[in-house]
Amino acid sequence: MATREDVTIPLVDTPRAPRVPLHLRYFALLKRNGNFRWLWMAQLVSEIGDWFYSLAIYDLLLGLTGSGKSVSYAIILQTLPWFFMTPLSGTLVDRLPRRRLMILADVVRGCVVLGLILVRTRSNLWMVYALLGAEVVFASIFEPARSALLPDLVEVDELLPANALSSATWSVALAVGASLGGVVTALLGRNAAFTVNSLSFFASGLLISRIRCRESHLSLDAHGTEEDKSLREGLSYLSRTPQVVMLVLAKGGLGMIAGALLLLTLLGERVFPVAGRGALAVGLLYAARGAGAGLGPLLADRLTRGEPRRMWKAVGLAFFWIGGSYLSLSRAPVLAAAMIAVCCAHLGGSVVWVTSTTLLQLTADDRFRGRIFSLDYGLNMLAAAACNYAIGVGADTWHLKPRQLAALMGSALLVPGLLWFPALARWVKDRAPAPAISAQGED
Repeated sequence: MATREDVTIPLVDTPRAPRVPLHLRYFALLKRNGNFRWLWMAQLVSEIGDWFYSLAIYDLLLGLTGSGKSVSYAIILQTLPWFFMTPLSGTLVDRLPRRRLMILADVVRGCVVLGLILVRTRSNLWMVYALLGAEVVFASIFEPARSALLPDLVEVDELLPANALSSATWSVALAVGASLGGVVTALLGRNAAFTVNSLSFFASGLLISRIRCRESHLSLDAHGTEEDKSLREGLSYLSRTPQVVMLVLAKGGLGMIAGALLLLTLLGERVFPVAGRGALAVGLLYAARGAGAGLGPLLADRLTRGEPRRMWKAVGLAFFWIGGSYLSLSRAPVLAAAMIAVCCAHLGGSVVWVTSTTLLQLTADDRFRGRIFSLDYGLNMLAAAACNYAIGVGADTWHLKPRQLAALMGSALLVPGLLWFPALARWVKDRAPAPAISAQGED
């Protein structure tokens, strides 16, 4: 079987038939591909449960300590361990059956979340962080396994709509899960929210167990020797494929906009409060973030038309769009203008996420896909933790205003765009045609 490390951008675009709108391909993909349908349903239920869980965790920490720092520690603990788990999780995903790893991760996380019901006093606070860390460890295995398994579930022409639907599902889960989680936590208590999230993990594992597919990375005859599955060989593969390194670093750059979690809260509370209260403004800014994340894949499909060459360019252009949007946010005169700027910024963010993920699945050899996606998620989470910490220090220690923080964040997000195109010209060669994603094939 030929490797994908030489797959690059076609020199010219070829004429294509009229392209079916992406949202229609969502439904066609779910109807036609049963394996992907089970995976998508698992994502939907588990991510809605995750927002129940996050809101309840933050409410629990504030209730026990009264300290905002306890929440910031939880946010860092939800991101930073991903990076340190990268060597182990990537190796596991490339050595073991990915579907079974995902089921195991779901079952363990379901049990871990139930443990939070035992936390009742401040003396049990350590349990919150221990259980949160355990949940994140298994999440760092589940997500790379899901991304690495996807190309075994769908055809090449289904990769873009599959990744786009996954991104859109995340935005829906954000809106639905956050709102329902707040209601359930307020009316029924935190333990009810923890129970719902636990059940969502068990439901996800059950749905994934329905998937039936051949996992190509397990075939040593087709993919080489056991040595190919070592961490050292994975690093050697990266050294031979700078285009894969570029795509992985793109997610690292994108991780900076995870700082929006804290920044949007500061803007809502201190700059755009509604009727003297910031909670509504924060909710509206978060809703704008979710709307942009849902619309981004539609724009990505329209701009790239499934052409890998256009996808590569879209990543760099999207970073300029994101940075410019956050610079606009720093000068937004009213809440409505701020919401538009946030929506535009995260629209660009989902363009980067969907196109870079699709290109990785097209470009990376499936022998190394687990290690690649583990590093991909790890760098993204490392950047997210660093950005949230930097914004917290900027606000509390340097006493920077939220508008100043938004301007700094926008300027920082221009940097990946400035670096992208010189690297693209140097390392992505026109040596062989990449498999373009078909405009047709949707019944």
